[in-house]
Parts: sequence; C-alpha cells; structure tokens
Amino acid sequence: MNRSCLCSILVTTALICSAYFIGNAYIDEELKEKLLRWEITDKMHNVTNKIQNTTDEMHNVTDKIQKVADKMQNATSPTCENLNKPLGSEALPQGIIVKTSNLETQHLWDYRQDKKGNPNRAMSLLAMAVGIKQKELVNKVIQKFPSRDFVVMLFHYDGVVEDWKQYPWNEHAIHVSVMNQTKWWFAKRFLHPDIVAEYEYIFLWDEDLGVAHFNPQRYLSIVKEEGLEISQPALDTTKTKVHYPITARHNNLKVHRRMYKDKGSVRCDDHSTDPPCVGWVEMMAPVFSRSAWRCSWYMIQNDLIHAWGLDKQLGYCAQGDRKINVGVVDAEYIFHYGLTTLGVVKTASSSSGNETKPKSRTLVKWIIEQE
Repeated sequence: MNRSCLCSILVTTALICSAYFIGNAYIDEELKEKLLRWEITDKMHNVTNKIQNTTDEMHNVTDKIQKVADKMQNATSPTCENLNKPLGSEALPQGIIVKTSNLETQHLWDYRQDKKGNPNRAMSLLAMAVGIKQKELVNKVIQKFPSRDFVVMLFHYDGVVEDWKQYPWNEHAIHVSVMNQTKWWFAKRFLHPDIVAEYEYIFLWDEDLGVAHFNPQRYLSIVKEEGLEISQPALDTTKTKVHYPITARHNNLKVHRRMYKDKGSVRCDDHSTDPPCVGWVEMMAPVFSRSAWRCSWYMIQNDLIHAWGLDKQLGYCAQGDRKINVGVVDAEYIFHYGLTTLGVVKTASSSSGNETKPKSRTLVKWIIEQE
C-alpha cells in the first residue's frame, strides 16, 4: 500500500468519525428536547390531575357544609330564632309579627273599595301643632297638601277639636289633643319611626306659616333631586324676620347649603364645616326623610319643649355628609310670621272675652289678608 493510498484512508476515516460525532451530537440534542417535552407533559398531566382531585375534594366539602347548614336550619334553637324578633314578641311565630304601622284609618266596611288611587303610592306626612286661633293659617297650609299624597296629623295644644269640622279635610285628618304641649312633645310620643315608617318624608311644621308660594310636590321633587335628607323651605325676607341668614331665600338659586358671614362672633365662609354656617335648618318647618327621622326621633328628649339646641345636632342624622345632605330649598319658599301662640290659648270652655291676648286673632286676620 503506497503512501497516497494510506492518506486517503486516513482522510476518509476522519470524515466518517467527524460525521458520526456531529450526527450523534445532533441526535442527542434532539432526543434531549423530546425527553424534556415528554417530562413537561407528564408534569402538566400530574398537575391537572391534582387540580381535578382538589376540585373534587372542594365539591365534597361544599356538599358537607350545605348538609350541615340544612341540619342547623332545621334544628335552629328558639334562642336563635328570637334574635330578629322585637322585644316582647319572642313567643309569637315569625310570620304573625308586624313590626311597623301607619296612620291610615280603617273603615267598618270594605275600605278597599273606598280607597282612591294607587294603594302602593308613596305617601308623606304633614304633622302640625295647632290652636283654633290660627285655623285660617292652618287651613291654607293643609289645602296645599293633597290627600292623595299626604296624610295630615294635627296636634291640638288648646284642647279644641270640634271647631275644625268646618273644613272638608277635617274628617280625613288624624287629631291628637293634649293641653299646652309643643310639637316636639307630640312628635316624641306619636311619631315613633315604626309608626311612620311607610311615609317617605315627614313635614313637622309650626302653625304660623304662610304658603302662598309653596308647592309640596315640587318641593319634594327638588329634595329628591338634590339628595337632601333634612331640609326646609327658604324664608321670604319681605314678610319674615330672619334670625339665621342661612334660612333666607336666595332669589337666583334652587337650593343652598351654607351661608357666608364676615362679621360677628360666628363667621362663615367656604371652609366652614359646622352649623349654623352649613348643614343646618331651623325648627319651625323642618322636613325629614324616612331614614333621617328614624335617627332624629331618638335625639328628642322626653322633656324637650322648644327644641333649642336640637337644630345643631341634626347633622348626625343626615345619612352622610351634613354639608351635602342638609339644605334650604329656595325655589319653594314660605313666610314665618313668628306668632306667640302656645301659652296664649283658648280652651273649649272659655269665651272670647276671657282670652288673655284678644289682639292675636286680629293679627292673624291681617296676615291672611296680606297673603
């Protein structure tokens, strides 16, 4: 074998070895990738199986919890059942308990045939402490509140009830008579939140108000639009002595919630957060939402007479931010004549000659004529 032949054999052998090692390396890498993919696939299958097993176990646990809950519901103790019952009703079946009421009268005959309009219609309540001397003013107020939307409740502080029969609305009104008591005394005892729970809004008004420019339906529409929980109509300054500027009417506004004052001991600006600068109404004509009244009723003390000081605390019952939810409605406004009435009374047995202040009736007639 010559030298050239030997070189050819060596070169060929080298090429074959190189091809073998290169091919083996490529095949080995491809095999590794396949093995890796197989391993990942196996792991994924294992994870999927574990998830499925966990899901099955959770379903089993849920079924067990539901079975336990059903058993607990079927075996509820009397103590647990009584937790949601009013005090004193524990012995009654749950289905027979009625927690709230209303001021709707019930006729001896089938009252449903006598009931007008939609029985599910939202109603509100007008409650006033009244005396017979102001009957003309009171009549004008009540005539503004249609019976299809409002229930009227009169608190007679002078004991005179029969003399109101001349008005058509009288037979539909609720009358409560106790001598020489203020509207807050009456409200605490006869306007419990559970009794007036069906009424959207509570108008708790004085009797010496002028309503020539007031419409209660439009008023409530504005109150709902503005989200006011506690409110009052603005006071017309031309016929009313305004004690707090925040209650004075702004001719160019629909509603306002704060006042501005740069003189005196109390100063009010955009940064004020306390009453009477913001979130405040006066006590002669407040209007409460159902929720606000439920809260406010609990603040009325049993010996409260004129509600002095209560006005500054009503913000606690504003169902949120008093700076937003308490306001004065300018678009619907009233007059407040500021008559001294309670304590200057005419009893059923007294005559006009025995009245302590005979000029008060003349004053009322003058006010009626001015309207």
